[in-house]
Amino acid sequence: MSRAKPIVLLSLAVLAAGCATRRGSAVATSPGGRATAGAETAGPTTQVEQPERPLDTGPDVQPLREDQAAGQEILGDDGGGPLADVRFSYNLATLSEEARATLSRHAQWLQQHPETRVTIEGHCDERGTVEYNLALGDLRAQAAREFLVSLGIAADRLSPISFGKERPLDSSTTDAAFARNRRAHFVVSR
Repeated sequence: MSRAKPIVLLSLAVLAAGCATRRGSAVATSPGGRATAGAETAGPTTQVEQPERPLDTGPDVQPLREDQAAGQEILGDDGGGPLADVRFSYNLATLSEEARATLSRHAQWLQQHPETRVTIEGHCDERGTVEYNLALGDLRAQAAREFLVSLGIAADRLSPISFGKERPLDSSTTDAAFARNRRAHFVVSR
C-alpha cells in the first residue's frame, strides 16, 4: 500500500499539470462577477497571447460583413461619421471632462437630427482577457449612453454594444495605439 500512494500522487500531479490553463493577469470583479472598470489592475504590458482555437463570439457579437455596412452609416464630408469617438483612460469607463464636452456636442447634433439612431460601440485595448474587455467595453458604451440620455436624447435611439478588444482601431502594440483603441465609437443610422 505504501507503493500505491506515490503512484497515485504522481498521477494526480500529472493530471493537474495537464488540465492547467494559462491565465492572464487578475481582474477585479464586483460581487456579481461583473468586471469593475473603476479599479486599476495591473494588466500585461506586452501582447496578449492568442487562444489556440478561434473565439466563439456568440450571437450578440458577430463580425460586420461588408454588405451590412454599406449605406447604413451617415458619413460626414471627411468620410467619417458625424460623431467623434470618445476616449477613455486605461482600465476605466469614467467620462473625462473632454469626453463630456464631446458628448454634449453629440447631443446637440442628435437633437437637430431626430430621425437618426446611434449604436454606441464600446472598445478596449488588447490588454486583459476577452471577457474582461467585453465587460469594460459595455461599461464604456453604457456610460456614453447614460450621459446622452441625461442631456435629453431618447434612450430608445441609443443602442450600446461592446466589442471589447476584438475590433482595434490601431493593431500596433504601442501606448499610443492602446490609447486610440480605448473608445466609444458612434455609428449613426436612420
